[in-house]
Amino acid sequence: MICLAQAVDDYLGLRRSLGFKLECHPRLLADFVGYLQDAGATTLTTVLAVSWACQPPDCDPAWWSRRLGIVRSFARHLRAFDPDTEVPPAGLLPRRSYRPTPYLYQPRRSPR
Repeated sequence: MICLAQAVDDYLGLRRSLGFKLECHPRLLADFVGYLQDAGATTLTTVLAVSWACQPPDCDPAWWSRRLGIVRSFARHLRAFDPDTEVPPAGLLPRRSYRPTPYLYQPRRSPR
């Protein structure tokens, strides 16, 4: 068993040394580790990752997908050190963001 908080610090340090900025990752991963500790879990599981990612329930599903994606990349890293770690499969929470319909501008007509 490894300390999840230390594993997060190691993961973030490694990713930053590779040039990634990781602006919201530290806060979200610290929140996730706190969620795991509150649940009494010592191992990252897909069920716990999805239940954490789907919080708060009234958020946009695209936000849930982003949260799960951050946990998924951390889980891939953690699996190298803890073989009991489950990596949530891709596409589990599909990103459902909606883009507005583009507006096509027409050139202005010259006055006659």
